[in-house]
Amino acid sequence: MRIIKFALLGVLFYLPALAQAHEIKEPQRIVALAPHIVENLFAIGAGERIVGTVDYADFPQQANDIERVGGYYGINMEKLLSLKPDLVLAWKTGNKAEDLAYIEKLGIPVAYSNPNQVDNVADELRKLGTLTHLQTKANKVAKQFETKLNAIRRAQEGKPKVSVFYQLWPEPMMTVGGNTWINQLLTICHADNVFATSDTDYPRISIENVLVANPEVVIIPDEKSKKPQPKIDWRQWPELPAVQHNQFISVNADLLHRFTTRMLDGLTDMCGKIDVSRQQIQASK
Repeated sequence: MRIIKFALLGVLFYLPALAQAHEIKEPQRIVALAPHIVENLFAIGAGERIVGTVDYADFPQQANDIERVGGYYGINMEKLLSLKPDLVLAWKTGNKAEDLAYIEKLGIPVAYSNPNQVDNVADELRKLGTLTHLQTKANKVAKQFETKLNAIRRAQEGKPKVSVFYQLWPEPMMTVGGNTWINQLLTICHADNVFATSDTDYPRISIENVLVANPEVVIIPDEKSKKPQPKIDWRQWPELPAVQHNQFISVNADLLHRFTTRMLDGLTDMCGKIDVSRQQIQASK
């Protein structure tokens, strides 16, 4: 549950990402305070400059060897300072505000990453390129991202909508509202999120709520967790269209829940699985 919150809180609102880029000299010792920042730095060729990061920053493989300075629970300032960073890249809504304020008070340059739209990933890559003086590589990676994203969108155009329930977490049961990153991805796949009109971004719901919403497909992200996730046997409710058509999809949370170039791999996979479900549902009608 806490892992998901740490991975997704950044979609709540957007602040200008890396807004202080023009004030910072070329950094050589970077502390990156979010898994998606680490991935994107490696993607543009700046991964070797990362001297500190947070829990769950596990891609690419080299990221596992980077010193940990904290996680969703906060930042260990003593560890951070011992690394002598010349730049801290932070996640405004994924890191504690008091920690970030303290780092700034110490005079360490801080820049912020806060993508909340799918297209923002390309913007983030370019801004990281500006910060690290790797603009050429960053522009290339950003352009590749945009080209692939546009191709996915074109491939999904005109397909019939299918109603889906995204089971973000089983206990307490949570899903995603219409304002979230995941809802944007579902929309690209021409899937209608049955909880898109929820008043909150990550509503807690009940079995009864799902039965009333009547989804044709249930999507379950495979989320890393130190404790086994409880399973919900939806087949106990045969009146549910997803049960009647046997439409249950598993997706990779590490890909879909992070604001990185790999998100498109997860999106391609999810759209493809939704396509199969769509065809099977139509064939059974």
